[in-house]
Amino acid sequence: MRSIFVSAAIVFALVMSVVPASYSQAAGKIIVTVTRLHSDKGVVRCGLFNSPNGFRKPGSQFLGVNATPSGGTATCTFENVPPGTYAVALFHAEKNETQMTYGFFGSPDQGYGFSNNPDTTFGPASFKDASFTYPGGDMPLTVKVSY
Repeated sequence: MRSIFVSAAIVFALVMSVVPASYSQAAGKIIVTVTRLHSDKGVVRCGLFNSPNGFRKPGSQFLGVNATPSGGTATCTFENVPPGTYAVALFHAEKNETQMTYGFFGSPDQGYGFSNNPDTTFGPASFKDASFTYPGGDMPLTVKVSY
């Protein structure tokens, strides 16, 4: 009788060592719907950041995608994203700019936005303001562009 319980415990332990991996969320998609675009010109450049280090800096993103505007919206889809903490920063490159440009007083020349749609009246969002937890699977987000 004791050997049956020991055998059952071993089988249970083996099964449990495999089961959690199959039930945890796998890498998936973060689908960002960008709204309030002033025009359908150019592209929307979206960056997905996984760290406050380098947040908003060109080339520091974990993943980057471009989306074509249509009807005042665009959709940036980040694929094969593992679970974690992320933040999205984006801008509307109406003239196909590769980086944000700024006016005389330091305000952006293009429309821009961040995940969580934080208030940017007094400056750009921080990673903390824009970050969210991504558990895996498919996750929709909406970012409203400010000009």
